[in-house]
Amino acid sequence: MPVFKNIFTLTAAIIFLASCSSDKDKKATSADGKRIEFDTTALLKYDPKKEDKRIDEFMQHLHKVRRFNGNVLVAKKGKIIYQKSFGWANYLTRDSLTLNSQFELASVTKTMTGTAILMLMEQGKLKLEQDVREFFPDFPYQGVTVKLLLTHRSGMMNYVYFIDDLYRKEKRDQRKGLSNADAMALIAQYKPNPFNKPDKRFLYNNSNYMVLAAIIEKVTGKTYAEFMKTNIFIPAGMRHTAVYSKAVYDKIPVDVVGHDRGQWRYSVPQNFLDGPVGDKGIYGTVGDLFLFDRALRAGMFLKQQTLDSAYKAHNPLLRGHFSYGYGWRIFDAPGRKVVYHTGWWHGFRHIYLRDLKNDVTIVLLGNLVNGSLLQLDDLFKITGMPIVRKNAYTGTGDTAED
Repeated sequence: MPVFKNIFTLTAAIIFLASCSSDKDKKATSADGKRIEFDTTALLKYDPKKEDKRIDEFMQHLHKVRRFNGNVLVAKKGKIIYQKSFGWANYLTRDSLTLNSQFELASVTKTMTGTAILMLMEQGKLKLEQDVREFFPDFPYQGVTVKLLLTHRSGMMNYVYFIDDLYRKEKRDQRKGLSNADAMALIAQYKPNPFNKPDKRFLYNNSNYMVLAAIIEKVTGKTYAEFMKTNIFIPAGMRHTAVYSKAVYDKIPVDVVGHDRGQWRYSVPQNFLDGPVGDKGIYGTVGDLFLFDRALRAGMFLKQQTLDSAYKAHNPLLRGHFSYGYGWRIFDAPGRKVVYHTGWWHGFRHIYLRDLKNDVTIVLLGNLVNGSLLQLDDLFKITGMPIVRKNAYTGTGDTAED
C-alpha cells in the first residue's frame, strides 16, 4: 500500500507542476506591470500539412541549389506559417538537424544583451550615459559610455583579434576559455590602442557587447548566464536557449557543429575565444527566437518608449535605409521598419528579422550556408517584407534595378 501511495503522490506532483508550468506560460507581467497573455504552447503550435507551399519551394531550392544547411522559421501575425530543418547537425556523425537543435547564435546574441542592458536601465541600476570606468576603474579608455557600447560608437579595438594575437605571441594555454572578467583584465593590463576616439563614427565591434555583458555581471552580481536565464529565457518560455562559455565548460554541450569555407570537411572547433559572452555565446533554436520576438512585442521585458529607442537609428543611415540601434540593425523606409541582426562565428551564419509594421518574423540559423543568406530576396517578397539587403539599394535608398 505505501508503494502505491508514493506512486500516486509522485504522479499528482508531476501533474501539479505541469499544470503550474502551463499556467505560468499563459500569464505573464509586462514591463509596466500589466498582466499579459503569453501562451508558449499556442504560439509554437504548427501543422506541417498547412505549410506555406511558396516558402517551402523557395527553401527547398535554397537547400538543394544554394546549399543552405540549417533551420528556418517564418511567422506572420504571431502564427508560424513555415518551419523546417535542412541537413546535418554534424556531418561526420551523420546527425540530422531537428527543430530543437541548438545553434551558437553568434551576434544574434547582441539583441538579447542589448535588451538586458535596457532592462537594467529601466530598473535604475545603470544609466546609458555612464562611463565604463564607473564600473571598471582600470578600463584604459576615457569617454566610453554604455550608450556608445550599445551603438558601436566606442572606438574600441576588437578584443577577439587582440586576445588571439596575444595568446599566440605569448604561447598561452588555448585549451581553457577565458571569461569576460579575464578579457577585461587583459585589456586593462595591455591597454591596446583603440581604433578611434569615442563617438567619432560607427564601427561594428564585438568588444562593445563583451564589455556590456561584463557590466551586467558587475551590476547584478550574477553571471551573464544566470541573469539571462532568470530574466529573459525563463519568462519568455525559451526552454531550449542557454549561455554556454568555454570558461565554464570543457566542451560546450550542444550537437550542432559549425562549418567554414563552404565545405563539410572544415568543421570549426571550439577554442578559448568561445569563452567571452554577450557579443555571442547564447545558444538557441528558431522556435525560441520566435518566442523572444513575441515577448518583446508583448512588452514583457521593456516599456514601449524604451523599445522605440532601441529600434531607433542611432547612426547615420547607410544606403538611405540601414543603421544600428541598441542591439538591433535597422531597416527604415516610409511606413516600413524592420529590426534584425545577422550572426557569424566559428562556422555559424544566421539572420533574424522582425518586420515591426507587418508583424513578420523570419529566422534562418545555419551551420553551412555557402552565401545562401544573401539570396533571400524572393523570400522577402513572398512574406511582404522589404528586401533587407544593402546591395539591393542605391545611395539614395531606392531599390536598385536587377
